Amino acid sequence: MEAARLQLPAELTHAQARACAQALSAQISAASGPRVDVDASALLTFDSSALAVLLDCRRAALAAGKSLAVAGLPPGLLAMSRLYGVQALLVPEGAAPAG
Repeated sequence: MEAARLQLPAELTHAQARACAQALSAQISAASGPRVDVDASALLTFDSSALAVLLDCRRAALAAGKSLAVAGLPPGLLAMSRLYGVQALLVPEGAAPAG
C-alpha cells in the first residue's frame, strides 16, 4: 500500500502552527496506508513551531499505527532539528535531506 503524502505550507510559524497541526493530524488519521510522508520542501518562512508541528504529526501517525518520514527539510530547519535533538525522529536514517 502506498504512503500518504502530505505537504507543508510555504510559511509555518507560531501564527499558523495550531491550524496546520490540526489539518495535518486529520489527514494522517484519514490516511489508509501504513506510512505517512511529509514534504517540507515548500517551507520558506518558519520558526521552531514548524518542528513542533512535525513532532505532533509524528505523534498522530504513531497513535494511528503508522510510520512518518519527513523529506525536503530546509537546511535551517534541519539544523534546528539537530540542535534540539529530534532529527532522528523526523528524518529516517540514510534519507537525504534537502539543501
